[in-house]
Amino acid sequence: MPPFVHLRLHTEYSVVDGTLRIDDAAAAARADGQVAMAIADLDNLFGAIKFYKACRGKGIKPVIGVDVWMEPWPESGDKQPSRLLLLVQDMQGYLNVSELLARAWTRNVQRNQAWVKWDWLDELGGGLIVLSGADLGAVGQALLAGDR
Repeated sequence: MPPFVHLRLHTEYSVVDGTLRIDDAAAAARADGQVAMAIADLDNLFGAIKFYKACRGKGIKPVIGVDVWMEPWPESGDKQPSRLLLLVQDMQGYLNVSELLARAWTRNVQRNQAWVKWDWLDELGGGLIVLSGADLGAVGQALLAGDR
């Protein structure tokens, strides 16, 4: 069986929903035998460098990512944002996720949240792996509503 890899770690830098200290997370992952781990703080990359260094210091492959709020689909009529997890594959992906966050925080703050626009993601999706956003993503919301 392949080892477990945590892909949605919210740390102390995910201000509204995380309290986990990066050094503690890296130590726990090492003790658990994890070979890799992904940071996914909400709407920011503030902890990315500290996370990268802590994981490398423990022999764990760091994966940089971010949980983002996505603007509602224009044709859906929905007023609520959804979530997506963006994981960085390469340098271009890191630059693209940085640009997405910069645009969201400077051009599209709604309800004190930075919302990424779907057309921005279409434009800047290179080098990124996009996951559903769990129960707060469009797929998760559909399943919770009974829409398979």
